Amino acid sequence: MFVGKDIERLDALEKVMGRGVFAGDLTMEGMLFGVLIRSDKFHAKIRSIDAVDALSTPGVVRILTHRDIPGRNGFGIIKKDQPYFAEEHVRFPGEPVLMVIALSERIAREAASKVRIEWEEIAPVLDPFEAANSKVSIHKGGNLLCHKRVLKGDVNRGKEESDVIVERTYSTQRADHVFLECEAGIGYPDPSGRIVVISSTQNIHYKQKEVSQLLALPEDKIRIIQAATGGGFGGKLDVTVEGYAALGAFYTNRPVMVRYTREESMLANTKRHPLYMSYRTGAKKDGMLTFVEAKIVGDTGAYASYGEVVALRAAVHATGPYQVPNVHVESSMYFTNNPVCGAMRGFGIPQTAFAHESQMDLLAEGLNMDLLEIRKINALRKGSTTATGQVLSHSVGFYDTLKCVEPAWKSRNKKDNKGFGLGCMFYGIGNTGVPNPSGCHLTLNPEGKVTFHLGACDIGQGSDTALTQILLETLGIEKDSLELLKGDSDITRDAGSSSASRQTYITGRAVYEAGKKLRSYLEEKGIKKGRPLREICGEASRGGRIVFEGYFDPPTTSLDPDTGRGVPYATYAFATHMTEVEVDRSTHTCKVKKVHAAHDVGKAINPSSTRGQIYGGIAMGIGLALMEEFIPLKSRSLYTYYIPTSMDMPSVETYLVEDEEPTGPYGAKGVGEPALIPQAASIMNAIKDAAGVRGYELPCNFERLCLLAQRDKK
Repeated sequence: MFVGKDIERLDALEKVMGRGVFAGDLTMEGMLFGVLIRSDKFHAKIRSIDAVDALSTPGVVRILTHRDIPGRNGFGIIKKDQPYFAEEHVRFPGEPVLMVIALSERIAREAASKVRIEWEEIAPVLDPFEAANSKVSIHKGGNLLCHKRVLKGDVNRGKEESDVIVERTYSTQRADHVFLECEAGIGYPDPSGRIVVISSTQNIHYKQKEVSQLLALPEDKIRIIQAATGGGFGGKLDVTVEGYAALGAFYTNRPVMVRYTREESMLANTKRHPLYMSYRTGAKKDGMLTFVEAKIVGDTGAYASYGEVVALRAAVHATGPYQVPNVHVESSMYFTNNPVCGAMRGFGIPQTAFAHESQMDLLAEGLNMDLLEIRKINALRKGSTTATGQVLSHSVGFYDTLKCVEPAWKSRNKKDNKGFGLGCMFYGIGNTGVPNPSGCHLTLNPEGKVTFHLGACDIGQGSDTALTQILLETLGIEKDSLELLKGDSDITRDAGSSSASRQTYITGRAVYEAGKKLRSYLEEKGIKKGRPLREICGEASRGGRIVFEGYFDPPTTSLDPDTGRGVPYATYAFATHMTEVEVDRSTHTCKVKKVHAAHDVGKAINPSSTRGQIYGGIAMGIGLALMEEFIPLKSRSLYTYYIPTSMDMPSVETYLVEDEEPTGPYGAKGVGEPALIPQAASIMNAIKDAAGVRGYELPCNFERLCLLAQRDKK
C-alpha cells in the first residue's frame, strides 16, 4: 500500500514554498549573537590575548575562553581530543580561541576584529608521510592516530599464481561538504532552567551527550532539537555550533545564536580525508583475481574526528566488490596540522573505489579482456567470502547491477574524444563492527491518531518520508491517521546518527518492530472488525499512556585487531556506474555526458526518492573526479572552491536492483553513500578511454589533464 510507492516527500511543500524554518532563521526575544575568533596559523603557541578593546565595544555582553568551560573542554565521536577553545596552542587554521557575545551579529564581528593574539609559531606538519617521521608531535602520543589491517589467505602464494600483476599509486584530495545551509544554532535556557539547543544537525542524542559534558550538567538538563537541515553529508555529525550556543546561553541566561558564514564554514568544518593508496593486484589468464596488496596512508588533520573509522572502512573495502582469495591491506591514519577531516559521504570508500576500479581496468588491459567481463568473472555473489572472512549468504545483487548496464556497454559507440568507463562498489551499511542500534516508539493520542516519535535526523535525504511509509505499511492505516514528532531529544528514542546510509535499514527495522506491536494491539481491540481507530485511541488514552517500542541492532561482530577478520556489517549495498565522457583535447576539459547507474538497494521504499539520491551522488562524484579540491587558507569561498552546477549534470539512466535484505524493513538496505562511491572511478576510467591517458590523482581538473597529455606526448 505504501512501500515501493512514489509518495510525496513530507517536507516537499514547505521547502518549495520557502516556508521551511532553518536554524539560522530562528529568532527569540532578547537574542544575543556569538562570533568565534579563530587561529589563522597552522601550528602555534598562544603567547598572549588582548581582548580589552573588544570587551569595551558598545553592545558586547561577554567574551568566553577555555577558562569559562565548566565541564570538559573536548569533543569527538571516538576520541574527545578536539577542544572547544584552544588552551595553550593551536593545531590548525580555523581553531577557535574565544567567542564574543554581543547584542547583534554586526557588533560581535566588529568586536572580534579588535582582539589581538600574539603567537609563537611552530613548524607545521602538513603531510602524513612527514608526520610519520617528524620530530614534531602534534599530540602527546605522537602523530599516528591508528593502524588497521585486513589479512586473508597468502599474498605471496597469490603473486606466484598470477599471470599479470599491476602496481600503481593513487591519491585523492581534501574536499569540503559545501552543504547549502551553513552551520547554525540557537541555545537558550527554558523556564525550568534546562539548556535547550536548536541546531542544524545529523544526530541529536550525540550532541546532547557532548553538551552535557561541556557544561557539567546531567543529560536530562540538556535538550537538543533538530531544526530543518539544509544538507549535511557527514559535516554536521561532529559538534559544530551546539557547544558554543549552549555555553553562551549558560552564561548569559539569554538566547544566543551562533551561525557561520560560508567563509567560516569552509575554514572551520571537517573535510574529506585525503588518501594515498599503493596497490598491487594480480590475476590469472582467465581473469580471476589472485591477490590484492594495498598500503593506505591518510591525513586526518589536527584532531581525530572520524579518522579511525575512515582508516578501517578503507581497509575493509579495499578489494572492491570482488572475490579475492589473498589479501593484505595496511591502513594508517596520521595527524597533521591541516584542517580536521571527518565524516564525509562514503567514509573513505570513494577514494579506494578510484584505486581498485583503476586496477581492474589495468588488469583487463594487460589480459586483453573486456572491462565488464573481468568484473563479472570476479563479482561477489551469494556464498562469496569477503576480505574479512564474512560469507555473504543473502542480498548480494552486484552481478545483477553489472547485467543492468551490459546492454549499454555492448552498444557503446566509440568516437573521437568520447570515452566510456565503469565504476563498481560495495558498501557496508551502518557502523563498522560495533553495536549500532536504533530505537523509536509509538503512542496513541486522544484525537484518534498514532503518534510516531522519531529521533532520526532527516537532512534532506528523505528519511522522514521513507520511515513513515514503512510504518504506514506495517500498521495498515492511512497517512492522515499518523502524527510525526521528530528530532527532539525530549520526546524521541536514540536513533543514532544520520550517517553510514543506516537510517532506512536500521531505524526502518526498529519502526517496523514498533509497528508490528501496535498492529497486534489494534487487532486485539477490534480494528479489523470495523472498530474506529479514534475509538481505540480514546479508550487507550483514558487508561493511561501506552507505549509501543521498536529496537534494532544489526547482527555484526568486532574485527580482530591483528587480522581484520569478522563480520563488520550485516548487509552491503552494491552498484555499477557506466559513464560516458567527452574530452576536449584543446582545452583539456572533460564533460560528463551520460551515466547509467545500477544499484542494489534491497527494496526501494520510495523509488523516486531513491533515484533522487542517485542523482545527487552522481553530482558529488563529478565534483570529486573533476573539480573539487580544498586547499587550506586558499579555498576561502565558493569563488575559489568549485563545485558542479546543474550545467554539469549529465543525462542519467537508473536501474534499481531489489535483492531483498531479510533483516531490513521489507527488504530495504540503503543508497545514500553508495550513490556517490562508484562515480569518480567510472569518470576516471572513461577519461582514459577518451583521451588515452590515465590519471592517478584526484581531482583530474584541466590543469592535471593537460599535464597528463603533455607527458603522454613525451
